[in-house]
Amino acid sequence: MKAILFTLTFYFLLFNCSFAQSGRWQQRVSYTMNIDVDTLANRFSGKQRLEYTNNSPESLDKVFYHLYWNAFQPNSSMDVRSRELGKKLVNGRQDWDGRVRDRILNLKENEIGYQKIISLKMNGVPQSFEYHETILEVHLTKPILPNSKTVFEMEFEAQVPLQVRRSGRDNPQTGVRYSMSQWYPKICEYDYEGWHPTPYVAREFYGVWGDFDVTIKIDKSYKLAGTGVLLNASDIGWGYDKQGTELKSTISSKRLWHFKGENIHDFVWAADPDYKHIVRKIPNGPTIHVIYNEIKGNLQNDTSWNKVADAAVKVLPFMENNFGKYPYPQYSFIQGGDGGMEYPMATLISGPSLGTVFHEWMHSWYQMMLGTNESMYAWMDEGFTTYAEDLVSKFYNNRSSIQEYKEALKSNPGNDNLKMLIASLPEDHAGSYASYYSLVKSGLEEPMCTHADHYNTNFAYSIDAYSKGEIFLEQLGYIIGAPFRDKVLLEYYKAWRFKHPNPSDFFRIAEKVSGIQLDWYKEYWIHSVKTIDYSIDSLWEEEGVSKIRIRRIGQMPMPVDVQLSFKDGTSEMHLIPLNLMFAAKQKENQLPTTVEDEWKWTHPTYTFSINRTLKELTKVEIDPSKRMADVEQKNNLLELNW
Repeated sequence: MKAILFTLTFYFLLFNCSFAQSGRWQQRVSYTMNIDVDTLANRFSGKQRLEYTNNSPESLDKVFYHLYWNAFQPNSSMDVRSRELGKKLVNGRQDWDGRVRDRILNLKENEIGYQKIISLKMNGVPQSFEYHETILEVHLTKPILPNSKTVFEMEFEAQVPLQVRRSGRDNPQTGVRYSMSQWYPKICEYDYEGWHPTPYVAREFYGVWGDFDVTIKIDKSYKLAGTGVLLNASDIGWGYDKQGTELKSTISSKRLWHFKGENIHDFVWAADPDYKHIVRKIPNGPTIHVIYNEIKGNLQNDTSWNKVADAAVKVLPFMENNFGKYPYPQYSFIQGGDGGMEYPMATLISGPSLGTVFHEWMHSWYQMMLGTNESMYAWMDEGFTTYAEDLVSKFYNNRSSIQEYKEALKSNPGNDNLKMLIASLPEDHAGSYASYYSLVKSGLEEPMCTHADHYNTNFAYSIDAYSKGEIFLEQLGYIIGAPFRDKVLLEYYKAWRFKHPNPSDFFRIAEKVSGIQLDWYKEYWIHSVKTIDYSIDSLWEEEGVSKIRIRRIGQMPMPVDVQLSFKDGTSEMHLIPLNLMFAAKQKENQLPTTVEDEWKWTHPTYTFSINRTLKELTKVEIDPSKRMADVEQKNNLLELNW
C-alpha cells in the first residue's frame, strides 16, 4: 500500500508541474464515488462528491453534467439519428452505425439505460436542475466565483443498458457481463470558449482533467478491471497484488474494489465472473494488465491475449521515442465494449486484434494526454491516432501498410483497378489515402471542421476523422519535411499535454519548428473540400536548356516536388515551394536537389529550367513519394522514349 501511494503521489506532483506551465487556464475536478451494484437487477446506486475548481476569470451561475446512458432509450437523439442515417444509401449500404442500427428502438423497459439524479447539493445547499435527455442543467443558488472551489454532493441511480454502443451489459459478441463506460454523471467541460454541454448522439467526448477515487461494491464472484491503480490489491489478489495469485475469498456477499487515477478526464471499468488476468511489468515503465473473458477450452483465446500483453511491452519504447513519454503507472486492455474504445489508462476492446490494440493505446497520447475537443476536432484525435497506429504496426510487423495491397494483388494479378490504386499510394498510411480518394469520388466529402455529430453521413465522418486526419500528418511531412514533422509531434506533446489544444495551437508549433507558414494548409485541408491535382503540362527546349511546365488543375495549391531522370542513369529533385509558405523544406533524400523559385498560388502554371537537353531526359514525375494527396495521378508521370 505504501509503495502504491508513493507512486501515485509522485505522478500527481509530476502532472501538477506540467499543468502549472499552461498558458491557458482550465478547470479542475476531483471525484470521489461510491457505487453499489445489484447484478440481478442490472442497476446500481451511487454517491458522488465532486470538488470543482473554477480557474476561469468568470463567475458560473450554472453547471452542466453528462448523463450518457439516457441515450439508450427508444426515440432518443441517438436512436432517431441512427435510424435517419440508415435511410441513406452509401455505396449500396445503409449509412447507419452497424452497432446501433435500430436496436435502441427495440429495447424493453428492463434493457434501456438511464441515469437519474436523486439529490444534488452545492456546499450543502440543495440545487435545482432539469434534464435535457443526456444533459443535466443545474441552476446554482450562488455563482461559483473565479479562482474558487466548490463541492457538489450527488446521489444518483442508474440502469445498465443492454450492450448497444460502447457501454452496456450482456454483450452477445464477447460474453462480457458489464462494460461500464460513460457510467456516472460527468461534469461538462467549461473552457475559454464557454460551456460544452454536447448531447450524446454518436461521437466523441471532451472532459475536465482531475483525480478519480472510485469504490465499487459488487457481487463477490465478479472480477474487475479499470482506470487507475487498485488501492486495495492486497485484499483482492487475482494478480493485482502479486502476479499469478487467485481472487481472495471473502465471507461477505459483496466485495469492494477501490481504484484511484490521477490527472485523467474520465474513468472506465468492466466486470465479469469469468475474466482472466495477464500482467506484464515493463522495466522503468507501467504495468500492463490484460483482462479478457474466459472461453472454456479455447486455448487459442489465451494465446491471443498473451500476445497482446507481449506486444504492448515490445512497442512501448517505440511509441515513447516517437510520440512522448507514457506517464501513468498502469494501462489495462479490457475485453468489452463493441469494438475498441479508449479511456484514460484503459481501453475496452472486443477482441485481441493487435491493430486495435495499438490504435486504442495511442489514444492515450492523442486524447487522454492532449485532450482536444473531439466533437469539434475529431481528426486531431482519431486522425493522429491512426497515423501513429500505422507506424507502430509497421515497427511491430516489420512491414509497411502498402504491403497489404501488394499481397492482395498477388492473389488477383489481373485486377487492373487494384494495380492503379497501388500505383497511387505511398509506402506508409496507404489505407487512409485509398479511403480518402474513395470519399472524393463519392462526392460526399465535408470539411474536417464539421462538428462530429453533424456530418451528413457516417461514411464522410469516418474517412474525414480517421483517414483524412491521418493524411494531414503524412502530407505535413511532405510540406515541411518528414524530420521536421516528427519533431513537431514531439514538441506538440511537450507543449500541450494536459492543456486541451486546438488546431491553431498545433499549427503554431509546426510553424515554429519548421520555419514555414502553414495557415493556408489549415484553410484548404481542414476548412474546405478543395482537392489537389497537378499535372505535367509540357516540355520544350530553348538553346540547349530544357523547360518543364507544371499545371495546377485542382483548387488546392501545394508545394510541388518534381523528380527528373536521365539517360545516364542519374536523377535529381526539384522542390517548388508555394509562395504562401515563405520558405521551403530542406532536401529529404540523397538525390541532388534544387530549390526553385516560389510558385504564386494565383498562377495556374509554373515553369522551371534545367541545363540539359530534352533528349537526355527519360522521366518527369510529380511527387514520386505519393505523400501529396493528388486525386488524379495519371497526369503526374511522363516517360520519354526518345
